[in-house]
Amino acid sequence: MDKNILSIYALGGLHEIGKNMYVLEYGDDILVIDCGNKFPDESLLGIDLIIPDFSYLLEKQEKVRALIVTHGHEDHIGGIPFFLKKLNVPVYATRFTLGLIELKLKEHRILRESQLHEINSESEIQIGQFKLSFFKVNHSIPDCLGIVFQSPEGTIVHTGDFKFDFTPANDERPEIHKMAEIGDKGVLLLLSESTNAERPGWTPSEQLVEEHLDAAFLKAEQKVIVSTFASNISRIQQVVNASSKTNRKLALLGRTMVNVVNLAIERGYLTVPDDMLIEPREVNQLPPNLVTILCTGSQGESLAALSRLSTGDFRDVEIMAEDTVIIAAGPIPGNEKNVTAIVDNLFKLGAKVIYGSGSTSGMHVSGHGYQEDLKLMLTLMKPKYFIPIHGEYRMLHHHRLLAETVGVEHGNTFIINNGDVVDIENSVPRLTRSITVGNTYVDGSDIGTMEFVLRDRKQISEDGMLMIILPIDKANRKLLAEPEIITRGFTDKKFSELRKEMMKLILEKADELYEEERTGKNSMKKQMKKLIRQYIFNKTKKEPMIVPILLEI
Repeated sequence: MDKNILSIYALGGLHEIGKNMYVLEYGDDILVIDCGNKFPDESLLGIDLIIPDFSYLLEKQEKVRALIVTHGHEDHIGGIPFFLKKLNVPVYATRFTLGLIELKLKEHRILRESQLHEINSESEIQIGQFKLSFFKVNHSIPDCLGIVFQSPEGTIVHTGDFKFDFTPANDERPEIHKMAEIGDKGVLLLLSESTNAERPGWTPSEQLVEEHLDAAFLKAEQKVIVSTFASNISRIQQVVNASSKTNRKLALLGRTMVNVVNLAIERGYLTVPDDMLIEPREVNQLPPNLVTILCTGSQGESLAALSRLSTGDFRDVEIMAEDTVIIAAGPIPGNEKNVTAIVDNLFKLGAKVIYGSGSTSGMHVSGHGYQEDLKLMLTLMKPKYFIPIHGEYRMLHHHRLLAETVGVEHGNTFIINNGDVVDIENSVPRLTRSITVGNTYVDGSDIGTMEFVLRDRKQISEDGMLMIILPIDKANRKLLAEPEIITRGFTDKKFSELRKEMMKLILEKADELYEEERTGKNSMKKQMKKLIRQYIFNKTKKEPMIVPILLEI
């Protein structure tokens, strides 16, 4: 690559929500921004996580200088342990974000060898030919930063996830003055998040949630159970405050909730009265109207605390009639079905349930800027060129239209795919090439593309599996007994007839193959598989997985 070209590309986060990873490359220096994960949908059977594809960076690992993290949400830090196992580069993040990263690195047992550096909005860092500075932004988690990259080709700004909240619950206000100064000095290219680019107006303030929470707590006659993201410290502080106003003790359910709350208290991001926290086993020892429960599971996760509470499967705590359950988070697209199932279960238990999107329940506001927030960021930065990021195609498209309404010239916005490269030479960006990039799947301890595994799982889930066991005399290569046919997940009304016909075909084919002295085991399996697959498809129009097994005795 030409040393005088600045290249910008994404390995995740474009045309999708999740697994954000953006890259700046100039000469011998590569900087990586964020490394997140996303959770699989129902089609990815058995997959735990989806993380970015690092293969391109591994090819250039000697040039990768650092990973800079904008904030601590899973879609921005969830892939970091897997990344550092491959590329152990310095990581730069704010104090709270580092705390969340440390929890992950401890779990993966690589904390000791990791290189973690704390930054804040006043930090300035020189990394290779890039000079980095930062500015505070609002989001639904503490300690969020936008990043300014001063490069030989010009100034590049990455906003991170943001909104403009002038009355935030945590008093962390956006540094609008600093954003304006950056824009006045000149921004060549802006990368700005697009999650809510379709939604008109301004993102509501966290104050709205506080008012609704307080009202719900005052009205509640029994236990109050609140489920939210563990990382939403502002929301948790509001729950703490409402509990304090109504003289309630607070129990935490869910390992993630316990870990993050302890971290936030330890690092000064959350204030909880000394005598407020109780253990789950103490809940039943107190009058219900003096108890608040804060738990994970607002997205309908089957193993999270709220799901287990809704089915009566939590050891120390149960939801009783007239308890108030508040789901203080909006469902991420794709999770609505799971959340609805939990809400149904809660109503069956007799609970009073407050749920729905923020505008419906008043218990949640988005951490992502609506159209007016996005326009304000564009107006402050005044970029010459623009790349909308972090969103599906329609969101990126709407963000481009917004940019043109506030001064970005038509044709100066690049809507790119993961792997597309914007090359900047003589301060002029061009989209001229792309690199190969895909998804990496995490399945237990296995990590990789897993295309064949997923294909097999999909086939089995749709049409089942059929095993043919052939016991063979190793000496003379003759069948010792009648083959056994075992099915799993495959059914047909006339299967007994199919079995007879298959048995006949298998015996005829086996005899034919035995007469061919050069036929090996693998060849026998392939031909047997092909024969049975074609027969079953002709008879049933189904395509179960066929697994021939030769038992040599």
